[in-house]
Amino acid sequence: MKKVIWITGASSGIGEELSRQYARQNVRLILSARRKSILVALKEELENSDSIQVLPFDLTDFEAMPLVVDKAIAFFGHIDILINNGGISQRSMIADTQFDVYQKLIDVDYLGPVALSKALLPHFIEQQKGQFVVVSSVMGKFGSPYRSGYCGAKHALHGFFDVLRMEHAKDNIEVSLFCPGFINTNVTINAITGDGSPLGHDDPATQSGIDVTVFCRKMIRAITQKKWETIIAKKEKWGVYLRFFSNRLLQKVVLKSKVR
Repeated sequence: MKKVIWITGASSGIGEELSRQYARQNVRLILSARRKSILVALKEELENSDSIQVLPFDLTDFEAMPLVVDKAIAFFGHIDILINNGGISQRSMIADTQFDVYQKLIDVDYLGPVALSKALLPHFIEQQKGQFVVVSSVMGKFGSPYRSGYCGAKHALHGFFDVLRMEHAKDNIEVSLFCPGFINTNVTINAITGDGSPLGHDDPATQSGIDVTVFCRKMIRAITQKKWETIIAKKEKWGVYLRFFSNRLLQKVVLKSKVR
């Protein structure tokens, strides 16, 4: 039986490239994002489009999640892997950031994946198998200026999904967390600023980040291997390890890097 893989945030960046690479494999795909027209256009470009369905929804519509899950299951009769990839980034200092921006980051980057995963959990329990994949960030392991709300949401993902893994190991449910560093996508351009408006421009760190095709190839391999947590990054990965050695030294290194 073909595996059914559900990808959120499939309309751009990592989600789009995951869709392209998985479409070349012997799997069935469900592609989700807010904008149906983009998902339909992507489906038409992909190989094996007859094995692909689109399911647009808003990650912040928490109450709709049970219905969204029912629709997803109805496409192919079951789901094997949910890739929680949808999200937004941030670029603003704390003093300049309105509170509703933090609320939006928590809603999209944390509560959205939690609500969707909780709605799908009974299906995984019933079939006694399933894999939750979560795209976090190295910012889920340590902090960096201009990303306070984003860091907070990503840190929260680790807490929730680590516990989900513990509580449902008995149900053969796997949880795989991914911590990308800078990946060459539009994530920075689309990042929200202190008043909630998009940043609208890229930065050198993102532009020189890992090629998204390379990243997704490594990510898919780790998903197949059911790894619990995977860091895919260049030099910023050392911040994850440095944090356990010395937070003071980590802060000096991060501030010296002047990454925006």
